[in-house]
Amino acid sequence: MNGPTRDAEILSAQDAQLDRHVELIAGEFRQGFEAVEKIPKPAVAVFGSARLGEESTAYQGAREAGRRFAETGWSVITGGGPGVMEAANRGAREGGGFSVGFNIELPHEQSPNRYVDLGLTFHHFYARKTMLVKAAEGFVLFPGGFGTLDELFEALVLIQTGKVFHFPVVLVDRSYWEGLLEWIHERLLPAGTIAPPDEELLLVTDDPAEAVANVVDCYARACAAQAQPQAEAMEASAREAAN
Repeated sequence: MNGPTRDAEILSAQDAQLDRHVELIAGEFRQGFEAVEKIPKPAVAVFGSARLGEESTAYQGAREAGRRFAETGWSVITGGGPGVMEAANRGAREGGGFSVGFNIELPHEQSPNRYVDLGLTFHHFYARKTMLVKAAEGFVLFPGGFGTLDELFEALVLIQTGKVFHFPVVLVDRSYWEGLLEWIHERLLPAGTIAPPDEELLLVTDDPAEAVANVVDCYARACAAQAQPQAEAMEASAREAAN
């Protein structure tokens, strides 16, 4: 294992380097926003374990999902690393789409995969997480560990609290997620720590094609909902002009 990463140094610092630390963090946010501006819209973020190899069902499913999104005209964004992330980027490349990797500096040096068209390595998780949400119109999550769960629950909190709208979250592989979903239904809901509609924020499927269709359809409905008031305003303006 290598030395401490930059965010580890900031989080553990005891000396007064406030201005320098704020400058470093602000600079990374600027880099991130500039990168997001370069991503063709719409885009989806795909998550899953870095530890699952090419022979795994998750890798194969993420690769298919990446290809299907690309063939539909969507950009595909991942954490830029190996495993499921590589698979989604690989599929996007194979489908002729735009492939993005927002990597993170880790003590064991997670290297960017070779299927990325636009890559950026972040030092701070919070800057990276912001860009993943800002750039995406939805999340698709394959089996993964703590990092994948972190992205899952952040997305749910942002939707629950009204910070993002029309943002589908799709879990792929029912058997993998079943225990978590049962815990949410059997513990959180009866305890009153979530409301019944909160359970409906998730779609679960075994089919990558269904995952892709759900995100694409949700985006289409959101666009239609946004376009309707504009169309009505234009029609009203035309009527006034005619009179």
